[in-house]
Amino acid sequence: MPYHYANSQLKIFSLNSNNPLAQEIAKEMGVELGKSSVKHFSDGEIQINIEESIRGCDVFIVQSTSAPVNEHLMELLIMVDAVKRASARTVNVVMPYYGYARQDRKAKAREPITAKLVANLLETAGATRVIVLDLHAPQIQGFFDILIDHLMAVPLLSDYFKSKGIPEDELVIVSPDHGGVTRARKMAERLKAPIAIIDKRRPKPNVAEVMNIVGNVEGKVAILIDDIIDTAGTITIGADALRAAGAKEVYACCSHPVLSGPAIERIENSAIKELVVTNTIQLSEEKLSPKIKQLSVAKLMADAISRVYENKSVSTLFD
Repeated sequence: MPYHYANSQLKIFSLNSNNPLAQEIAKEMGVELGKSSVKHFSDGEIQINIEESIRGCDVFIVQSTSAPVNEHLMELLIMVDAVKRASARTVNVVMPYYGYARQDRKAKAREPITAKLVANLLETAGATRVIVLDLHAPQIQGFFDILIDHLMAVPLLSDYFKSKGIPEDELVIVSPDHGGVTRARKMAERLKAPIAIIDKRRPKPNVAEVMNIVGNVEGKVAILIDDIIDTAGTITIGADALRAAGAKEVYACCSHPVLSGPAIERIENSAIKELVVTNTIQLSEEKLSPKIKQLSVAKLMADAISRVYENKSVSTLFD
């Protein structure tokens, strides 16, 4: 049943990265999106106007920092500053997709830790809380000195595969690399299935080379799970390797469909029967494919916003 906050001090604003998701969240909560505008000066500078009073309100700004990443990040920082200066009581950033999350450590000398820089920028701009979904590395939560709620898409994705009625003894959940084992295990526990791991080497960014498969996939329906699918090299090579190892069907799923470069072509030409993604990132027309099924995280986000606003536990959403 939808929440009803129509006459409350709760305000939800949307910027340009994913307006359809923001609209869905507002509808779930029984409120209208806040009135604001994002314009550009002739040299490209961003100008934001908030077109209603938010004094003393709890403001939630919905913005994924997806492509164009820098444009959307700058919009968000300017909006946070505007909201803070308009005397909002709290400034809550709802980031379904946290860009730059893959730059979370120094993998080699003289590299930046950009995920930490983004956290610093949000705090400096004036954010009082951040709500995110499936960070690339959970320890990014520690980059923030403000409150952060880290939601997970595994329950949503698991429920979708449960609805397909695949027998439990035919399922295997596959992590495309060692780093994703925890995520795969969470889905495996929900679907009462074993896990397998693709042992791969990555010679350079966005290039993956499969080594071997740890675990039994022969005669099974394999579900590959990842947090981000970008160029789709890892996931499609993995799917082809699973079929070669005897899997009878291969599904894939992820939280964040970045799908850049040759991703769509690779997915359509791969062994993947269906790719299940969420709408943390709005898919453009050219990224819509018969193989791709998009699930909405609007209810999950609305539940989190409601619980934050009402000072209730958010951790129940992980169950």
